[in-house]
Amino acid sequence: MTSAHDGARTPGSPGGHTAAGAAPSGSGLSSGPVGGEPPLDELSLEEAIHRIEEAEHEGRPPAAGPLSNVLTAVAVVALGIAAFVGSARLGLGTARSPESGTWPLLVSAVLVVLGLGLLATARRTTDGERFSGASWLVLAGLATMVVFVAVIEVIGFEIPAALLAFVWLRFLGREGWRTSIITSLAVVVAFYLVFVAALSVPIPHLF
Repeated sequence: MTSAHDGARTPGSPGGHTAAGAAPSGSGLSSGPVGGEPPLDELSLEEAIHRIEEAEHEGRPPAAGPLSNVLTAVAVVALGIAAFVGSARLGLGTARSPESGTWPLLVSAVLVVLGLGLLATARRTTDGERFSGASWLVLAGLATMVVFVAVIEVIGFEIPAALLAFVWLRFLGREGWRTSIITSLAVVVAFYLVFVAALSVPIPHLF
């Protein structure tokens, strides 16, 4: 007299056979790829990289259009021009005798050149993203930089630089409190030792 399984035993029973439609245990066969796509270990290197890039780009804001790219480039150029004006007010000096505005002048020149480059490639650029909630972080970073430039001549660079580095690390970079504090102080100390103590660059400072 046979059982309801007609003599076939369920998987895992000693000496038994597998049920109809079940994969043998230890055969190494998976239940199939999720979503109808093959697993990464069965793809070529190029296909695997392409799939990883697609996964990384999921959830990113949609790409910005030419108008957004133009506005971004104009904003960068305007920021560079404003920094150039502020550098001139600090005093430019010469290559042999730099003054407080020498280094900000170089940075502003780089900003203007980068902005013009963005403007020239605005129609061909596809890496830009539309304005989203994360874009406010960029605006916050620019705002803190403007405040830094505005107060550095009044109270020196030490306190503004430490606060700027702390805000960028803690609130924009989401670093821990201890890491943000220690790194901010270390950056200011290193900057002071290199540019003020060693090179005697005429940067406004308190000590």
